[in-house]
Amino acid sequence: MCVIPQLTGEGYGARDIRGNWFYQCRVSEIACRLLCLKCPIRKYDTRDRNKPGMVFSSDSCWSRGVKCFVTGASGFIGANLARDLVQAGHTVRALLRPGADLRALDGVDLEQVVGDITDPVDRLQSAMKGCDWCFHVAASYALWLPDYAPMYRANVDGTRGVLEAAWKAGCSRIVYTSTVGCIGLPQSKHGEPVVPTDEETPVFETQMTNPYKLSKWKAEMVALDLARQGAPVVIVNPSAPIGACDVKPTPTGKIVVDFLNRALPAYLDTGLNFVHVRDVAAGHRLAAERGRIGQRYILGNAEGNWTLQHALLVLSELTGIPAPRHQVPYAVALGFAHMNEQWSRWSGQPPKAPVAGVKMARYKMWFKPGRAIQELGLPQTPPREALADAVQWFRSQQMARG
Repeated sequence: MCVIPQLTGEGYGARDIRGNWFYQCRVSEIACRLLCLKCPIRKYDTRDRNKPGMVFSSDSCWSRGVKCFVTGASGFIGANLARDLVQAGHTVRALLRPGADLRALDGVDLEQVVGDITDPVDRLQSAMKGCDWCFHVAASYALWLPDYAPMYRANVDGTRGVLEAAWKAGCSRIVYTSTVGCIGLPQSKHGEPVVPTDEETPVFETQMTNPYKLSKWKAEMVALDLARQGAPVVIVNPSAPIGACDVKPTPTGKIVVDFLNRALPAYLDTGLNFVHVRDVAAGHRLAAERGRIGQRYILGNAEGNWTLQHALLVLSELTGIPAPRHQVPYAVALGFAHMNEQWSRWSGQPPKAPVAGVKMARYKMWFKPGRAIQELGLPQTPPREALADAVQWFRSQQMARG
C-alpha cells in the first residue's frame, strides 16, 4: 500500500478486488524518489479523479523500470509496444500463443509465456505474478468470418478474463487497447466539411455495424465496468497505425503493400486518421504512467486526418510510383463486396472486399487526439514519416517489389 497520502494528507483511494487500497498520489517527484515507491502516480486533482491536476514527467518514479505483462506482443501494435517498453528501461513478460509468428519481436529482449487470452483467470493471474503493469493488446480482428463466435470469445470473454486476472494479480495499472471504431463517427451533410470527433462524441451500441466493432464495443464496456468497480483500468483507442513490424499486414498496412505492388488500381472516397505506430506504442506506456482510471484516450495524430486519395499521393511522392487516378463509386464497391462474400460462403476463402469494410469506408474516420496529447504527452510524428517508415520496412521484408 502506498503511504504517501498518509504522509502528505493527499490522495485518492480505491479498493482493489482483494480489498487492498491503491492510492493515486499527488506529491512532488522529489518525495517519490526519496521514498523509492512504485506508486501509481496520477496527474489529476485528488479532490476529483476526473479533473486534470499536476503533470509529472515520464522519467519520474518509473525511470527505475517496472515489470510489464503484454498480450498480443507478436502483433503490430503489441510488438512495437514491447520494443518501446524495453527501450524505456522496463521488463516485458509476453503472453504468446503456441507457434506465434515472432518476426516482429526480432531483437526484443523479453520473457515469453505460452498461453492464450481465453485461458482460465487463475492461469492468467499466475502468469502475471509480480507484474506492475498489464497491457491487454491482443484481439481477434476480421471483417468477415464464417463463424463469429470465436471472435466474441476472444474479444469479450478474453478481455474480461485478462483484466480480472490483472486486477487480482495486483497490477497497479491495466491498459486496455480498444479501437476508434468505438468512438462516435464524424457526420457531415453533403458538401459540408467533416468535423473530426473525440472521446466525448455520443455513441451507442446500435452504431456498431459489424461483428468486430460490436465485439470491441462490448469489451470496452467490460473494461469501463471494471474501472467503476475500482480496477485501475485505462482505455486507449488507436486510430490507423502505420510503420514498421506490420507482419500480417494490417488493413492499413495492406494499402501500402498493395500500392507498392501496383495492385491498387482505384480508391474509395474515404478517410483515416494516420498515426505512427511508434507513437501508438508510446501512448500505451504513457497511459500507464499518466492516464486517468476509467478514461479513454484516442491515440492518433492531430495532423493525420487524411483522405485515402491524399495518402496515396504522398506514397507516390515517396516512391515514384504513380497513384491510382480512378475513384470507385460507393454503390459499385458495395455491390462487388456482396458478390465477393457470396463467393466466400461457397469457397470458404475470405473475401478481398468484405461488406463491413466497404460500409466503414463510407465514413471519413477522422478524430481529435487532443486529450492524449495534452494529458499523456502523446508524441506526434508526421504521418508522412510513418508512411515512409512503412515503405522502408515492407521493402526490407521483401513484401513489396515497388
